[in-house]
Amino acid sequence: MNSISRFACVALVAPSVLVGASSSAVLAQDNQTREPQINVSGEGEVAIKPDIAILSLTVLREAETAEAALTANSAAMRNVVGALREQGVEERDIQTSQFQIFPRYNRTENKDGQTETGEIVGYEVSNALTVRVRDLPKLGALLDQSVKLGVNKGGQISFSNDNPEAALTEARKKAVAEALAKAKTLTEAANVKLGRIIEMSENSVRPMAQPMMRMAAKEADSVPFATGENTYSVTVNVTFSLQQ
Repeated sequence: MNSISRFACVALVAPSVLVGASSSAVLAQDNQTREPQINVSGEGEVAIKPDIAILSLTVLREAETAEAALTANSAAMRNVVGALREQGVEERDIQTSQFQIFPRYNRTENKDGQTETGEIVGYEVSNALTVRVRDLPKLGALLDQSVKLGVNKGGQISFSNDNPEAALTEARKKAVAEALAKAKTLTEAANVKLGRIIEMSENSVRPMAQPMMRMAAKEADSVPFATGENTYSVTVNVTFSLQQ
């Protein structure tokens, strides 16, 4: 083998040695920087009274023609919206949530017991509103008047909070305090010292707007309501380092 060939062999072998040495150094460095850790979770809950009611109000009208059904529905809805505004409900709190026009068919049953759709016999117009009521003492009277003026299809009422941030902040504080207390208890029992916080994450849950009742299309005395409380909860996961 001449001198040029020997030089080429050395050049090919040297990089593999350097790579092996570099990998060992990185692995050793990882082992040195890795520190013992403990992960704990904490939960915090705060319950507050709702300050807003969310209503679903629907006006349903039927007629032989679509135009007649629409005219009747629009007249009733104008009366309902006007009454809401007279009761102090602001325009920003009244929103159309659904509007539909359906044909009504003559349905018959054939000799096999199956229902068959026949000709159109009329039309149905449905107009639904989502209304936010901020003055809760007026809620019962407002519903009664809405039914009298044209709301005639089942709706729902749910209670919420317009600004729950203060409750969520308090729940966060409780969750972190519980996580810290857990970590201290565990480390004291294990005879190790609690170190710095390495990582922290949060998961907050806002209460769903649960339906409290269904409206009936009939006149009645002012409806009583039990608003109860809404519970806001926060869960935190905290990772601490451990000191021997």
